[in-house]
Amino acid sequence: MATTNHNTDPIDSKDFMQAQPAQLQSKDKMLITTIVIVLVIIAAMAVAGFLFMKPAPDTVQGTGDATEVRISGKLPGRVAEIYVEEGSRVKAGDTLVRIHSSLVDARMDQAKAMEDVAAAADRKVDAGTRSQIINGARDIWQQAQAATEITKKTYERMQNLFAKGVVSEQKRDEAKAAYDAAKAGEAAAKSSYELAKSGAQAEDKQATAAMVSAAKSGVKEVGAILEDQYLLAPCDGEITEVYPNVSELVATGAPIMTLQRDDFWAVFNVRETLLKDIRLGSILKVKIPALDVETEMKVYYIRDLGSYANWQATKATGDFDARTFQIKARPEKPIDGFRPGMSVIYEGVKK
Repeated sequence: MATTNHNTDPIDSKDFMQAQPAQLQSKDKMLITTIVIVLVIIAAMAVAGFLFMKPAPDTVQGTGDATEVRISGKLPGRVAEIYVEEGSRVKAGDTLVRIHSSLVDARMDQAKAMEDVAAAADRKVDAGTRSQIINGARDIWQQAQAATEITKKTYERMQNLFAKGVVSEQKRDEAKAAYDAAKAGEAAAKSSYELAKSGAQAEDKQATAAMVSAAKSGVKEVGAILEDQYLLAPCDGEITEVYPNVSELVATGAPIMTLQRDDFWAVFNVRETLLKDIRLGSILKVKIPALDVETEMKVYYIRDLGSYANWQATKATGDFDARTFQIKARPEKPIDGFRPGMSVIYEGVKK
């Protein structure tokens, strides 16, 4: 039987075992080297970021605001007409609403009637005594004057005759008494005539004048209430809300509508640590995202909000509580489209 010989070069197992660890060691060295390089790069970037990058400034967000005026009046009644609607632009003095009150109209009629009564009484006092009474008193006075003249002449004659011894003393005395009585009667008649001619006493005239003044004041009072049957715009602005509808009843002082004035500003609530550069009169650089506008506003109001708005420290040491302050600033120039409620971002103080 023939034997076949295979001429192969088997690998030396000893050489194979020596080559494998050498390759593994080379790969491990390359991996370790790569990791070290990556770590060095990361560390270098962290150091560079710490040294050169600044923390982003705190963002202070405020809100747009404006003065709102509530339109109301003294007249209680029913809404008769509303001349504006929500969103209407008005000027100072424009008529906004009319209110009707039949009760106040009746009070006005009553006040005017009382004024007429007082005026009539005053005219009567000013007119004085009737002319017939005055004429009668004058006639009586004139008759008394004539009687005095006659008794005077009679007395003078009796006096002459008594001096000549023709008449007795008694006759002379009787003539004298008649003359004195006539003079007294004349004086009384004259007083009656002057009283009738002068009319009422001064006190009566003062009383009626006071009644007229009081009646006129009553008319003015009701008139002042009726003036509010037409409510006018006190300033320029925009109607933001209308509360009642036509035909609804409103009470005295009840708000009818709200008028927003054209005096816009921004309100910021900031920690006291951010106030080092902000003073009354400071010019703030702000941004209004809704309008994509950057503008400037002037600070006119700074106030502490109290302990309830404190910022509490988060560390036991190295930190402190900070109070919150409210800042209000007005635009340096009108901002087209700016409305209350829009966000306003504080970006710093103008240097």
